[in-house]
Amino acid sequence: YRPIGGGAFVSSLGFGTYLGDCDDAEDARYTAAARAALERGVNLLDTAINYRCQRSERAIGQAVRISIANGGIRRDEVVVCTKGGYIPLDRTPPATKEGYRGFLDSEYYRPGVMQPTDVVSGGHCLAPRYLDDQIERSRKNLGLAVIDIYYLHNPEQQLDALPRPRFLTVIRDAFMALENQVTRGVIGSYGCATWNGLRVPPETRNHLSLEELVAMARDVAGADHHFKVVQLPINLAMTEAVRVSTQCVRNDRVTLLEAANRLG
Repeated sequence: YRPIGGGAFVSSLGFGTYLGDCDDAEDARYTAAARAALERGVNLLDTAINYRCQRSERAIGQAVRISIANGGIRRDEVVVCTKGGYIPLDRTPPATKEGYRGFLDSEYYRPGVMQPTDVVSGGHCLAPRYLDDQIERSRKNLGLAVIDIYYLHNPEQQLDALPRPRFLTVIRDAFMALENQVTRGVIGSYGCATWNGLRVPPETRNHLSLEELVAMARDVAGADHHFKVVQLPINLAMTEAVRVSTQCVRNDRVTLLEAANRLG
């Protein structure tokens, strides 16, 4: 077990929920596997509202509830992480593009959760009102009063459509919304879950600067901000976080690990 942002301790192995079919049988397998993991000491559960059309969140929520009810775990022993950014479908994907557009209109546009201009790449949004909506949906899916860690999901996706100054404004507004959610007591801390953003060099269009992100959090909430965690692939095929100088900190080119150490 090792510390993670916000003061919790998590197991070296976590339980992820990205892949799989969108059907009831897969849901049951996820719930059973998550229960087995929890009851054997794995206490880090990672999901996202868009994974498997919201089914992964619901399966994780069921596993947590059953394991608590059976006395296998306590709620304060588990760290549940989820993500918002990609527009989630519900149970199954629409059959057609027209069906998807109708879903967006009835679920998000007409209720005023977001506007078409808030969406990039056909399905990614970080507008504050949208994030507020997604957090409430995730809490309902998970059956939890508090989400321990809430990630902006691949925020670098926005850079495919937005110039960097506009992107930074979007991130600042998103961080402000997330700080408000911390104040409300419905998330514990927040961060960015990325795929490419923190692994590519600064010259790349979809590069994420950890120094900029931390500065944004401090600008929004001061030294006591709740931007505590980043997530990215680190494995034998993707070693950039520890071997490649993808970050700039006070004009020095350093690895992400060194940047995190310097920025606290």
